[in-house]
Parts: sequence; C-alpha cells; structure tokens
Amino acid sequence: MQISIITINYNHLEGLKKTMSSVLEQTWQGFEYIIIDGGSTDGSANYIESHSNQLAYWVSEPDKGIYHAMNKGIFKAKGEYLLFLNSGDHFFEQTVLDEVHSQIKEYDLIYCDWQLVDNNSSKIFRYPDELHFSHMFFNSLPHQSTFIKKALFDQVGLYDEDLKIVSDWKFMIIALFIYDCTYKHINSTLTTFYLDGISNKVDFIPEREQVLKQYFAPYVEDYKLILDIKRQKKILGSNRYKMLAEIEKTWMGKKIVSLFFRLYIILFSKKKLSDVLNQK
Repeated sequence: MQISIITINYNHLEGLKKTMSSVLEQTWQGFEYIIIDGGSTDGSANYIESHSNQLAYWVSEPDKGIYHAMNKGIFKAKGEYLLFLNSGDHFFEQTVLDEVHSQIKEYDLIYCDWQLVDNNSSKIFRYPDELHFSHMFFNSLPHQSTFIKKALFDQVGLYDEDLKIVSDWKFMIIALFIYDCTYKHINSTLTTFYLDGISNKVDFIPEREQVLKQYFAPYVEDYKLILDIKRQKKILGSNRYKMLAEIEKTWMGKKIVSLFFRLYIILFSKKKLSDVLNQK
C-alpha cells in the first residue's frame, strides 16, 4: 500500500513552503509527494524545483482552477490512497503519519480530525465515527484530513471542474450516499487548516443547492421539513416558551397580550386599524 500526498499551489509561496516542510519533515516517509502548480509567478516554481529530488512528480503550468489541478494530481498519483494537502495547510505534527499510516487500509474513505486556525484562535474539529446525511447536509469531510482510495474516483468520477468551491463536498456526499462507500474514522488530529482560503471568501450555498437538487431532490424537501418540525418542537419545549404560555393563561397575562397586540398595531402597522380588523 502506498500513499500519495498531493499539493496544489498558485502564487502562494509562503504557504507552499509551510506545506512542503511539514510533508518532507514527517518521521514516516513511505509516501510519494506530488505538487501541481498553476504556473505561479511568485517564485513558487523555483522553490519546488529546488526540492525536486524529494518529489515523485511536479509541474508548473497554467490550469483551469482548483479542481482541474486536483484532477491532474489524481492522474499522476500511483498510491492506493490519496491525500490532498493544499498550499498553506500542513500536518499537525511531524509524527502524525507515523501514527496513522498503518490504519490506512481496506476502507474507501479514512478521515481524521483537524485543527482550524482563525486569526489568533484555534479549534480542533472532532468527527463522528458514523456519518449521516444530516452531517453532510451541513458540513463535509475535510479533504486535507481524508485519505481517499484512488479506485473510488473510478467509481464516482473525478472532481467536477464546473464547480468553483464545493466539488470535493459533492464527491464526498455522492460517494457516501449514492455509492454507499465504506469509511472509517481515526481519532487523531492529522492536519492544520487556515481560515484564509478561497472557500472562505466565496458564497458556496448556491453550488451546494445545485448539487442537492440534482442528486437528492426527492429527499431534500422532506429533510428540510423534518428540520423545521424539530426546530418548532425545540422552541415549544423551551422553558421560556412554557413560562410565557403559563403567564398567558392568567387574567393578567391575557391583559398584557391584548395590550401588546394593540400597541403593535398602533406603532408598527402601516395600514389603518379598520383595514386590519376587516381582513379575512
């Protein structure tokens, strides 16, 4: 079994240095390292070339975007499992691959936890051992901490290059809930991700809605209805709502509600009071 680590980069030399150092300084080196650069003009290509003897493959040429670059890495990878550690992100510690590599086997997706760094704060994201549609509806598996069996791309397909920001999420949700791929969670923090990438500057909701409509339309509306019912039950079951309901049952409570309603009409309604009362 071999692991291929793939880094894509475009004009992010300082981030690239951080990423490459964390990969090349791992205490376990039983992997191949591939770098796909999009034709950077900031010195990235020269830096990559200076480490070419430690790389299985590298290229610096224009591409069509993030997912085109990631797909180019897939074509060149020879490993049974692939890990995408893009420019700017890095391994959590120098020993993490030594700790987890023996568990990278059998399953289609093997995912670990990850650290999120935002300005001066950081947080470890722990993932569940069992994945449900509800998790992927709101979240995703972190590509920088998920080992993907290369053969899964033959089954599901490559990353959708027409999408700008959620193609990796699309791949994961389709693999899990259409192709019923196997998965395993490793309770270990694998990588560190910085909240300064393109995915945090672009509105990804329209693309996600597009994917959900295309592949999961029969289920999404029912799922949203279930969520609304749960929210309503949560509100109705809250102590604050129960307290207000009990107050409203009293004589004084009814007077307060009536007064509030009248004040609302007088102060906020744009219609005449007679119009409001005459509405059917």
